[in-house]
Amino acid sequence: MTQDRKYWDEKLETQSRRDWAALKLGLLQKHLRHAYERSPYYRQSFDAAGVHPSQIATLDDIRRFPFIDKKILRDRQIAVPPFGDLVAVPERDIVYISASSGSTGVPTASPFTAEDFDAWMDYEARQFWSSGLRPTDRYCHSLNFSLFIGGPCVIGAQKLGALCIHAGTVPSERLLTIIRQFQATAIWTTPSYAWYLGETAAKEGIDPRKDLNIRRIFVAGEPGGSIPETRQRIEALWGASVYDYYGLSDIFGSCGGMCEEKHGLHWAEDHILVEVIDPDTGEHVRDGERGELVLTTLKKSARPLVRFRTGDIVSFTEEPCACGRTAQRMLGTHGRLDDMLIIKGVNIFPSDIEAIARRDHDLTGEYRLVAERGESHLDQLTVEIERISSDPGHDEELAHRFVSHLKSVTGVTARVVILPPDTLPRATHKAKRIDDRRQHVWS
Repeated sequence: MTQDRKYWDEKLETQSRRDWAALKLGLLQKHLRHAYERSPYYRQSFDAAGVHPSQIATLDDIRRFPFIDKKILRDRQIAVPPFGDLVAVPERDIVYISASSGSTGVPTASPFTAEDFDAWMDYEARQFWSSGLRPTDRYCHSLNFSLFIGGPCVIGAQKLGALCIHAGTVPSERLLTIIRQFQATAIWTTPSYAWYLGETAAKEGIDPRKDLNIRRIFVAGEPGGSIPETRQRIEALWGASVYDYYGLSDIFGSCGGMCEEKHGLHWAEDHILVEVIDPDTGEHVRDGERGELVLTTLKKSARPLVRFRTGDIVSFTEEPCACGRTAQRMLGTHGRLDDMLIIKGVNIFPSDIEAIARRDHDLTGEYRLVAERGESHLDQLTVEIERISSDPGHDEELAHRFVSHLKSVTGVTARVVILPPDTLPRATHKAKRIDDRRQHVWS
C-alpha cells in the first residue's frame, strides 16, 4: 500500500452517478430477494403490502415497499428472541452482534455474518483513508467497546495500517496520559467529549495545540460534528482537523464520513440506499432539503433492513465533491424528530441553537434549552448559555446579541439567560441539551 494513493478504491469512489445507480439497483434486487426468501418477517410484510422483489425495476420502486422503524425491530426481537424474525441467516452464521443503548426502550441487537463484518471494516478503512488517516498515524480509539457499534470501527483503521490504541471510555485524565505517552496523532470520540477533553487538558495545564500531537479528530454520535461553528471551535482548541462521521447500530458503525474537503459526509452507497422523506407525508423531498433519513441495506445478509425510518433529520446532495469522489453526501444531521421542539409552530433543533452559541467567541459554547408552557398556554423557550468571562458586566449585551441572531436564523424569540463559565454540566459522551417541562404542566 503506497502512502501517496488518493483513494482506497478509485474505480468505485469516482464512478459516474449513472454507474452508482446501476450498482445500487443490482444490489437492491438481489438483497430484497434474499430478505423475502430467508426472513419470515419480510415475507409476511411484503405479502401483506402486495409487493414482491420482482417488482423492483428502478430504484424508485422501493417506494412501494412498507417502512419499518425501531419499534418494529424491538417488538419482533421480543416476540422471537434473541434477534427477531427479520434475521435472514441461521444463527450459526452470525459471528458478531452490536446493540443499541436502549435509551428509548429495550436495546435492539444488530447481527453480522463474517462477510457482513469484513465488508463493514473495508468501508471503515475507505472512509478513514478519505479523511487523511494513513499507515504512519497513531490512532487512539476512545469510543465505548461494550456492544456499541462504534467500538469495532478501530479495526478499519488497523486495516489501512495505522497503529491503533484501543483506549475505550477510560477517565479523561487517563486518556490524556495515553495520548501523551503514545503520541497519538488521531482520535475518535463525540463532539461534546472532544470539547470536554480539550477543556480538561487546559485545566491540567496541558495545551492541546502544543503539548499533544493530535492532528485529526473523528467525531460521531451527535449533530455537532456537522455544524461548522462547532468543528471550528474544536479545531481551534486542539489545533487539529475535525471530521464528522455518521453511523447507527442497526446497520453499522460509519455509514458516511467527511473527506479532507469537509463539505458533507460521503455516503456508503454500495452498502446503503438512501431516501429523505417528509416525516408527515412519507413523500421524498428535493435534493438539499431537510427530511427524515430512511435507509435500506444493500448487502447486509444477517438482518436486512428495508426502508428503516431512522428518526434523524438530514439533508443530502448528489453534487460531486472537489475531492473527486462521486458518492452522495449528507450535508448535515440537523437533529432527531424526538429532539425537535415545536415553539409557537416553528420547528427548533438543538443544532440550530448550537451554531449560534459556537459562533460567538464571547460564549463558552455550552448551552441548554428549556421549554415551558405558561398560564396563557403559550410555549416559551429559554436558552441558557455561558459567557467566557467571569465578569457579568456585559450579560445584557450578550443576551441581546444572541436573541437577535436566534430571531434571524429561526424566526423564534426566546428568553436568554447568561450564566457564569462552568455552570452547565459537561458531557462525557452524548450531551443532553433539552429540558422540556411542558408535559409536566398541562395534560
